[in-house]
Amino acid sequence: MKFAVIGGTGLIGSRVVKKLNAAGHEAVPHSQSTGVDVITGEGLAEAVADADVLVNLTNSPTFDDASPAFFQTSMDNVLAAAQKGGVGHVVILSIVGADRVPGLDYYRAKVLQEDILKAGPIPYSIVRATQFMEFMDAVLSWTTEGDTVRLPTTPLQLIAAQDVSDTVAEVAAGAPLNGTLEVAGPDVLPLDELGRITLEVHPDGRTVVTDDTAGMFAAVQGDALIARGDARIAPTHYSDWLS
Repeated sequence: MKFAVIGGTGLIGSRVVKKLNAAGHEAVPHSQSTGVDVITGEGLAEAVADADVLVNLTNSPTFDDASPAFFQTSMDNVLAAAQKGGVGHVVILSIVGADRVPGLDYYRAKVLQEDILKAGPIPYSIVRATQFMEFMDAVLSWTTEGDTVRLPTTPLQLIAAQDVSDTVAEVAAGAPLNGTLEVAGPDVLPLDELGRITLEVHPDGRTVVTDDTAGMFAAVQGDALIARGDARIAPTHYSDWLS
C-alpha cells in the first residue's frame, strides 16, 4: 500500500513512516520542508497522488485561540485533496479526553478536527492518545519560576511516542475504523508526582511544588484525560522510558 504521511518528519510522523516502510509498504513523508503546506494547499495534490491512505499528523503552531482556524483550514484542504486524489482512508491523531476539557482552546480545536473528518466524504480512522512522555520537559518548563516548578495534581496517563506511532501505523494499514481508537500508557499518576519522578531521575536543581492553579492542565477537571472503556494500553512505563 502507498501512504502519504503529512507531518511525516515530526516526532510521531517520522516513526510512522519508518514503521510502515519496514512492514513493506511505501510511506512517503510530507511537510513544509518538503514543499507541502496544509494551510495554503501548496503541494497537497502532488503529495496524495496515487496514495491509498493519507495520514494527517500536522499540528497547530500554537495552543491558543488561533488553533481552531488552523485545523478548520488544514482539514478542509487535506480532505479536498484526498477526495480529488481518490484516497480511500484518512487517519488523524487526536487526544484522549479532548471533548471533556472545553476550557482549553487547543482541545476544542482537536475536537473540531475530529468532527470535520467524521463529516467528510472519505472513510476515516481517529487515534486518540494520552499525553506524550517526550513532552514532560516542556510541561515542567511552562510553570518554572527560578528553581521551583508549580504543578497541579491532574491525573495523566503518559504514553511513549513510539507506542503512539506503532498504533497509528497499525490503524493506517488496516481497514478504516469509521470511528475512534484510544491508546494510553500503563500508569495513571498525578502531574506533580510525575514532575518529581522526572527530576529525581534527571536532577537539575529544581523542586516541584503542588499548585492546582498552575499551567494549562489546571483547567482539566478530575480524570478527564484518562482513557476509559476499551482503550488499548501501551507497554512502556514512564520509569522505564526515563531510564
